[in-house]
Amino acid sequence: MAEEKFTATAAAVLHEEADALCLLADSLDSSFDEAVDCLLNISGRIAVTGMGKSGHVARKVAATLSSTGSPAFFIHPAEASHGDLGMISNGDAVIAFSNSGETQELSDIILYTARHRMPLIAVTKRQDSLLGRNADYVLLLPDVKEACPIGCAPTTSTTMQLALGDAIALTLLKTRGFTPEDFREFHPGGKLGKKLQQVRDIMHVGDAMPLASVSSSMGDIICLISGKGFGAAGIVDEHNNLVGFISDGDLRRHMSSNLLEKSPEEIMSKNPFSLSPDCLAAKALALLNERKISSSFVLNNGKIVGFIHLHDLI
Repeated sequence: MAEEKFTATAAAVLHEEADALCLLADSLDSSFDEAVDCLLNISGRIAVTGMGKSGHVARKVAATLSSTGSPAFFIHPAEASHGDLGMISNGDAVIAFSNSGETQELSDIILYTARHRMPLIAVTKRQDSLLGRNADYVLLLPDVKEACPIGCAPTTSTTMQLALGDAIALTLLKTRGFTPEDFREFHPGGKLGKKLQQVRDIMHVGDAMPLASVSSSMGDIICLISGKGFGAAGIVDEHNNLVGFISDGDLRRHMSSNLLEKSPEEIMSKNPFSLSPDCLAAKALALLNERKISSSFVLNNGKIVGFIHLHDLI
């Protein structure tokens, strides 16, 4: 019985916050477009600020902006009044989060942006608040009650702030044409970094590649395939262009008493599949699986630059 009561309370909180997000989405207007245009056209960075729970949201929004191609940083409003205003420079813009818009600790930042003519974007529930009146752009949050049963803890309001921050960051990302490759530049470590690795990051290069001349004997090619340990060899012409591919499977299909007397051209698969060095490793894995092959050479403008095996990708 107790579990049902707990679940009901949790579900009610989630429904209230979800409803608030729907209201927020429906309330977006030209103010949002103008604020995003402003952020797209600044020459500096985006300073994000807020006090208390709004400050925690501001920290996360600054991190999301920075990781998606819009350089940003968090500035604590109380510390700003004691020297950290120097973090904000000409060319920067400020996004300030305050549910009431009357957060006194923001007053010095508001004055500083006005004095130096820096764009100030307010995220608040009240247009007529201290923050709302002095901001260049006001993104109004729907005036809905907090999901907190006693109506005190910032819950629905901070959920809306966080979601609106994501909306700003991802609108900027899409408008700038930010790509998965760009994203990887800012996330080189951890699972995200590995997921976004490119073929160029893990391919075998130089002498590690299993390459043989089209004039090589089949005996030499079989030794090469065995020695390199990839189960395959690439066949190149006199200009070092890839003209064929011989796999273990090709050798088995042509197995006969006179195999060693055959030329590579009789055994190899012509016009072999290849990958680009810029291809994401995850996509390369899917392409190899799709074609039921275990390895591929990597070509850049028609020139061989690497070799990759299924095991490298896995």
